[in-house]
Formats: sequence, structure tokens, C-alpha cells
Amino acid sequence: MKIYHYILLTIGLVSINSCDLSEEPYGFYSEDNFYNSVEDAEAAISYAYDALTFLEYSRTVFMLGDMPSDECNPKADEGPDAQDLNNWKTANFPTNNSLVNFFKYAYIAINRTNAILDVIPGSVIEESAKGKYLGEAHFLRAWSYFNLARNFGRVPIHTSFVGTLNQTSAPLAEDLDQVFDLILADCRNAIELLEINRATGRADKAAAQALAAKVYLHIASSMQHNVPQYSASRRNVDAMYDSAAYYANEVVSGQNIYGFDDKLLDIYDVDQPTGPEHIFLMSMDRSGIIEGDYSKISKLFIPYIAGAAIYLDNGDGTFTESHDGWSVFQTKESFYDTFDEADKRRNELLVSTVYDDSGEEIASFPGAIPYRFSRKYVDPHYIQDKTSTKPFLIRFSDVALIYAESAGPNAAAYELVNYIRNRAGLGDLAPGLSKEDFREAVWNERSWELMFEGNRMYDLRRFNRVNKLVDVAVGLTDEEVAFYPLPQIEIDLNQSL
Repeated sequence: MKIYHYILLTIGLVSINSCDLSEEPYGFYSEDNFYNSVEDAEAAISYAYDALTFLEYSRTVFMLGDMPSDECNPKADEGPDAQDLNNWKTANFPTNNSLVNFFKYAYIAINRTNAILDVIPGSVIEESAKGKYLGEAHFLRAWSYFNLARNFGRVPIHTSFVGTLNQTSAPLAEDLDQVFDLILADCRNAIELLEINRATGRADKAAAQALAAKVYLHIASSMQHNVPQYSASRRNVDAMYDSAAYYANEVVSGQNIYGFDDKLLDIYDVDQPTGPEHIFLMSMDRSGIIEGDYSKISKLFIPYIAGAAIYLDNGDGTFTESHDGWSVFQTKESFYDTFDEADKRRNELLVSTVYDDSGEEIASFPGAIPYRFSRKYVDPHYIQDKTSTKPFLIRFSDVALIYAESAGPNAAAYELVNYIRNRAGLGDLAPGLSKEDFREAVWNERSWELMFEGNRMYDLRRFNRVNKLVDVAVGLTDEEVAFYPLPQIEIDLNQSL
């Protein structure tokens, strides 16, 4: 019987040829002995989710989603790949290791889901269990292709498991529509197969509906703002907005498990991963053995103070302990200045002063603290460098703002935006805005509400504003900032490219 080998996972797969092929395989299974039980299927889907937590992949949530935007800079001595991304050195992008790894590991995730989608339909496990695993696999494949599409545009399409080297070559999709056809079909399949079933690190029906809403909004606004490659789409802009609003409303109004959290700090409480806001999170825990099982994401945002514990003021007379960090992602003052002075997201979530365990100030900005840092990723129960901090991949407030932007200035949209603003200590949005002005206001609201959650770069891209609002990108063409080029190693090794 044919043996499927997970070692041939990169479609970015072909880029594995550039590595040492004596390395240990990622794993394999045989048709003769796998998928014979629910336990087998559970192991396979867990293996697929694990692809998201690869060190070189999980950090690109911020490396690509926040750093090249107007939110933050990397520290001055961060590596050349980060510096090139941040400074929009486009000539170096084809060989940028962060982009190479992102591309490769996205296809690892895709190949693991394709294995499930190929085999589970014909497996002997009970039918009642098949839908759940197939639904999650469809979601993960859609998630992976969506991230590829909004970073690289047209990419190779693989819808079956790649088990041999000669299967790794695939041509680019004919156009972006072909890529998004697959993504949206996977979203619809996931929605049909899954139920609402919240579990940290796993996707359910609400996550699939939310992802569909994100995809439709990305298409709609990219088309409306004449982003390159989207102008050739056969789709209708208004229909895309309507679909985004429909699927977002299914999450906002069609279920009672997820919803708004009343308090900002509770959203980012590491001990509340099943809080009402959290629709889809990565699964990382400080008890893990290797990085990826546990997280060091907190170290990326927190500055180095003194190599010792620091304490953050919670605003109610209590303090939260944290380690200090590596100062990698440094908030730009120009971004900080965009906030209203009364905004709690500015005053509570961006830290400028830290304390000792007795509540005495030990450092502040400007001074020993080099920048105002995000406290969205803090774990007071850290074990040395090991934490349970997780990227917030899909959050309820994100979906609420997707509905508002897509639907335009109706009463429900105003209510959702105003809830988010009121929670942040701000007044209601001005009434009676035109659709264009309302969408502009919601787009701005996203920058404050979703800061450092991996969304800003894509919001800039879909509004075609990278080279208008990111200083170092001014002068680049719309084409240069719309997508990253495919990694050169993929072009060299894939004859179909």
C-alpha cells in the first residue's frame, strides 16, 4: 500500500530540497494502520493545528501583520530580515527568511489538512465524528490560504496530499478569484460541518463564519479601493460586502456563546482563554516542553528593563507581575498619538510605567523604558521564559467591526461600534454619517481596538494605503506594497512557477 510521508510538506514543499534531507521527518502514517479510530483522526487534526505554532510561523502573525505598518518598529539591532520588512526594502524580499518560512509553513499546514480531507471521508470511523474533523480541516486550509493570498496574492493551489517530490510542483492560480474560490468553498464546508463548540486552539462553526466574513470584507474593500490584482475580479463589490455582513451577523447575532467582554484587561487575561471574545486562538501553554508548545510571544513586546520581574498597574490598586523582554516590537509614538487622550486602550493597554512588587515605580517612558509597550501578551505565571500567551487570531470585537464596516451605518452597526468605543471610555460615534464616512470611522476604530493583533497591515493593504501612511513605503508603487513577491527559492525549485 502507498505510504504517505509528511516530510514532503512544503509546497514551499520544494524548498525542503534546500535543507539537509537527513533531518527527522515531521511524521508519517500508512493507509493500513491510520484513521481506524476517532483517536487517529484526533491525532491527525491536532497535528494539523500544531503547524500554526511553528516558531517561524507563529511569530509572523506580528512580523507581517503589524511590524511593516504604522504601528511599530523593530528594535535597532533586530535581524536584517525584520529590518528589511520594516523598511520596505523590496529588493530583498525574494530572499527574506521570514517570508520564506511563512510561505513554507503555511503549506505545511495545508498539506496536513489535505491529508485529512483525502482520507477521512473513506475511513472506518463513525460518521458522527467525520464531520467535525473534516470541518476543522476545511477551516484550517481556508485560514492558511487566506494568509497566503493576502500576503502573496496568487499562489500555487494544492487540494490533495503531497506525498512524493514530483507532486510538489504546481502552477500559480490563474487569478486571485481562483484562490478565493477555494478559500470561500472551504469556509462554507466548515460552516456546514461544524457546530458551536468552543475549545481553546480549535475552530468551530463561529470561527468558520467569522473567517468567511473576514475574507469577504477583504475582497470587497480591496476591490473598492483598486488594490492591484483585485481589479480583475469577476466578483461584485456590493455582493461581497453583503456576504461579509451576513456571515459576521451570524456570529454577532446567531449564537450565544461568544460576545463582548465588559472589561478591556479581562480580554487579555491569560487565565481566561475561553473568555467571550475568543473565537480562535493558538494553543500554547507554559507547561510545554519545546517552544511552540509554550510561548515566548510576551518577550517580543515587553522591553528589557533590568532582567528581573516587573509589575504593571491594573488601575484598581492591584498589580500584575511579568518578566521583562527583548524589546522587539516597539510602538511608534506617531501611532500612540492617533488615540483620543481619554481612550482606555491608549491608557491601560499601552504601558509607560512599571513598578516593583511593593508598587514603587522603577522605570518609565521616556527613560529606562524605551517605548510604550503593549500589555496584551502578559503571563503573571510565567516559568522563566515560558508563558501561555497566545495570538488572538479571531476575536468577537473584530467580527463586530467587520459587520459594521460591511453593513454600513445602520442601527445595529452603530450599536456595535458604540459598544466598543464606550468600553474604551469614549463617547458614541457621530450619528448620521454617510456610508463612506462611516466605513472610514470603523476602519480607524479597528486600528485602535485590534492593535498588535496582526490585523493592521492587512487593513492598510485592503484600503490601498500602505504607501500613503507608512513613511518608509512612500514612493513605492501600489503593486510593490500590495503583495510580497514569491520567495525566490520557490521559483528556483518549482518548474511550474
